[in-house]
Amino acid sequence: MIRFENVGLRYGNGPEVLRDINLELEPGSFQFLTGPSGAGKTSLLRLLFLASKPTRGLIRLFNQDVATLQRDELPDIRRRIGVVFQEFRLLDHLTTFENVALPLRVANQRSSAYRSDVMELLKWVGLAEHANVYPPVLSGGEKQRAAIARAVVGKPDLLLADEPTGNVDPALAVRLMRLFLELNRFGTTVLVATHDTHLISQVKAPVMKLDRGLLTEAA
Repeated sequence: MIRFENVGLRYGNGPEVLRDINLELEPGSFQFLTGPSGAGKTSLLRLLFLASKPTRGLIRLFNQDVATLQRDELPDIRRRIGVVFQEFRLLDHLTTFENVALPLRVANQRSSAYRSDVMELLKWVGLAEHANVYPPVLSGGEKQRAAIARAVVGKPDLLLADEPTGNVDPALAVRLMRLFLELNRFGTTVLVATHDTHLISQVKAPVMKLDRGLLTEAA
């Protein structure tokens, strides 16, 4: 599903933040990405959801060379990817329900077809009582859960999660990880970037480590 060959990334004229990255993620795999702050984890995820282009090297995503994608092809590719951002990126003018349902609306699904599924997911992440609440009223942990629900609601082919449990308590973190594992069981490829070593220890999955822009270890 994903292949990086000698990928490098720099911003402007600065030094490379990613250097000589080589990796492959098979369809249906589950992997962790870890490393110290500033190691390049978020930059690597940005390459994967097409928010950045590599400075050098080859990236193949869904069997397509990212460098050759046309602008009008990007929306279809992005709809196959669910992303949990550290900064949540909820839309303040939409309710929690509307934020979570947004990927389904963008895919032109009718609300009558997805309403029960969205509500079931909100129950799973503990936000059913906040379905009609707007993001400014939510706590950081509640925003995090809404962002996770939005990322997984469309059952994406690829799920990228950047510190997905950073604002929730340990018990809920384990519950959310079970949600990722359930998605993975049904075929979604999952990549979780996290500092949480306890969380990593709860799941038997390979761990990739970034250090100063280099992918230094895969276990």
